[in-house]
Amino acid sequence: MLTTLAFQLGDEPAKYALEGSVAVTGSAVQWLRDQIGIIQSSAEIEPLASSVSDTAGVYFVPAFSGLFAPYWRGDARGVIVGLTRAATKAHIARATLEAICYQTLDVIRAMEEETGVAIKVLRVDGGVTQNQLCMQMQADILQTEVSRPVVAETTALGAAYAAGLAVGLWKNKEELLSQWEESNRWKPKISAELATDGLQGWKKAIERTLNWV
Repeated sequence: MLTTLAFQLGDEPAKYALEGSVAVTGSAVQWLRDQIGIIQSSAEIEPLASSVSDTAGVYFVPAFSGLFAPYWRGDARGVIVGLTRAATKAHIARATLEAICYQTLDVIRAMEEETGVAIKVLRVDGGVTQNQLCMQMQADILQTEVSRPVVAETTALGAAYAAGLAVGLWKNKEELLSQWEESNRWKPKISAELATDGLQGWKKAIERTLNWV
């Protein structure tokens, strides 16, 4: 994990955050679109992945430039494993969404171990949060509720809030907190296979990525 400067408002002490860097998450969907041609647009991945009930044992680890947090292995390279003659592009699409979720799980678990603080709700942002299937998978894999705000571009919103505070548009941080609204929340399925057998398969797939360079 990395310690990173989160923000500093006026003369207040700087606030720091714990960061888990992952090289490839949502951009794996772009890879399916631009390099492999499985989909024509990023939005197509959700209905394609939803057309199958599981990945049929297929795992995709998009370690295109190594594995970042929490593994820190520059010798790793991307793999698609578990393929059989029955595997289709739909299974690969679903495995891509699962890869986003499993990488998030790896980072969350490492953070919890370092800090001793359990993540009770995962607040998410960014373009991939529009993918309903992926967000449900994330809740199932983490066995934790996932919350998406009305404004999903949190980084830009935070910069706007800081600027607004500086010019007096808002009086204080408490006023900002009242601006936040939730647009959707996903609850985990009880004993989801993705969090048990699926996680074991993910760990095996991670092992296959190592020592390529």
